[in-house]
Amino acid sequence: MPELNYVTKETLQQMREELSKLKTAGRAEIARQIADAREKGDLKENAEYDAAKEAQGHHEAKIAQLESIIVSARIVDTKNIDTSKVSILSKVKVTNLNTKKTVEYQIVSEKEADLKTGKISMTSPIGKGLLGKYPGDIAEIVAPSGMLKFRVESISI
Repeated sequence: MPELNYVTKETLQQMREELSKLKTAGRAEIARQIADAREKGDLKENAEYDAAKEAQGHHEAKIAQLESIIVSARIVDTKNIDTSKVSILSKVKVTNLNTKKTVEYQIVSEKEADLKTGKISMTSPIGKGLLGKYPGDIAEIVAPSGMLKFRVESISI
């Protein structure tokens, strides 16, 4: 059973559009590259042909990965989020007890994670450590940089 991927409606739509592009224009472009390389002669010693076939393999793997994510996607609606504890799509304001800095993260799926915009994956060490916590709770998180301690200040949407 594949792992469920919790995403917003918008992200699921973006993934479906990307998959459609990969299956149409992407496949057509790779087929053109393979045809161009074939015209250049002996396939045994044709580096362009080998590169085009390798690109085709990567392209098909990306399509399969995206299809798998879409099949296991579950749409999460922000209207249904319980803000009494940290859950997927909630915004959580935390204070790092080591540095005394306060930051706000939104807990999202792996596909939506973007640290620059404050979106962290629910499968990341910090994301996992914060899930299920309530305001006032201390989350002790083992990260590659060592033990991190965060106090949950508030939870919102």
